[in-house]
Amino acid sequence: MPSKPSAITMDAVYTAPGYLFRRMQQIAVSIFVEECSAFDLTPVQYAALVAIHTHPGIDATRLSAVIAFDRSTLGNVIERLESKALIERKPSREDKRVKLLYLSKSGAAVLRDIMPSVERAQVRMLQPLKPADRKTLLALLTQLVDLNNEASRVPLRAEDALEHLGKAG
Repeated sequence: MPSKPSAITMDAVYTAPGYLFRRMQQIAVSIFVEECSAFDLTPVQYAALVAIHTHPGIDATRLSAVIAFDRSTLGNVIERLESKALIERKPSREDKRVKLLYLSKSGAAVLRDIMPSVERAQVRMLQPLKPADRKTLLALLTQLVDLNNEASRVPLRAEDALEHLGKAG
């Protein structure tokens, strides 16, 4: 026997997982931007800088896989980081059409200097919860993200991307 359809109410919207995830994403971005305002970086720009720092010489396609961000939008992120002189694009020796990404000296300095602000933002996001609830929430979110990775428009493919760089592990 089919279950009764949900009522069409705003309460049904406000308690839906998708709505709650979207709201928390808005809150998380707002907190990140506030804490990191002195650096004029978005969360995605920050993630790109970390990935480029961790994997110097990564190309945009692999970067997209490592940070799970769609390739077409990532182009704009890379352009903004380059215009801020935080990264440098250099042609690959094997294929001049492929541009490899490296942190500039100022990019490395910004990444080092932003870390306390990023850490404060992460703490603020979870601050309203009790310590045990923070651990539980992170464990459950990690599980949900892992189990639903393939449902994403841009599944995380860090291992595959890093294998191609010869830097897996």
